[in-house]
Amino acid sequence: MPRLAVCSWSLRPTGPADLIEKICACGIDAVQLALDPIRRGEWDEAETARALADADITIVSGMIEMAGEDYSTLVTIKDTGGVRPDTTWPANLEAANASAAIAARLGLNLVTFHIGFVPHEASDPERAKLIDRVRQIVAAFDAHGISMAFETGQEAADTLLPVLDAMPESVGVNFDPANMILYGMGDPIDAIRKLAPRTRQIHIKDASHTETPGTWGTEQPAGRGDVDWDAFFKVYRETGLTCDLVVEREGGDSRVDDVRTGAALVRSQGLGT
Repeated sequence: MPRLAVCSWSLRPTGPADLIEKICACGIDAVQLALDPIRRGEWDEAETARALADADITIVSGMIEMAGEDYSTLVTIKDTGGVRPDTTWPANLEAANASAAIAARLGLNLVTFHIGFVPHEASDPERAKLIDRVRQIVAAFDAHGISMAFETGQEAADTLLPVLDAMPESVGVNFDPANMILYGMGDPIDAIRKLAPRTRQIHIKDASHTETPGTWGTEQPAGRGDVDWDAFFKVYRETGLTCDLVVEREGGDSRVDDVRTGAALVRSQGLGT
């Protein structure tokens, strides 16, 4: 059975104790843990690991951010997102190596991140640069036996597939159906069908399409947006996926309630432990 978890950053915790209190309020006993607060020294690594273990909360995976990302508009995130910007690349590679060591000490098997917008044309030199940089980050984690998954949505599935083919088989995607809608990058049902062989984890997140091309869609609590969840889970089963299902919520002020809504959606499908 896939595990049901929640993204730690969705709960906007002030520290390990606050995170645990909110996870328990969600009725969930597993988490995808943001590693950057530990790497930056804001959270004590040993205290975090001990507190989660004492609360019987499993860390199913980790997540790392890239420095300098600006999500104000689709244009700003295209320019600043992931590993593409030259100005932030040295710091991002250094941070990735530090995070890989943290993930290893925490006993993680999977870490996810946004790689940035992938150019569609194979001849675009930015694409070759991005692939090389991603390989360096993958190598940092692979040295500790940790797999990596790229967040979906910033490009169509057909653009991402050749990039995945250029990576080791251990590399896959963290499939986020809402991101396909938020970025206007195609039908999430068609995309999960294509990406299923390389899907390592799924974010349970929903969104509504924008009414103004070139602008963001709107994130919604799971089940209240445009994702066809019955069709989504039908493909999940048909393709033989068993990966973990992690509820993510990045908007709104009722995070615990919205995570509980996402968890109920997963459980209504007979999934999630």
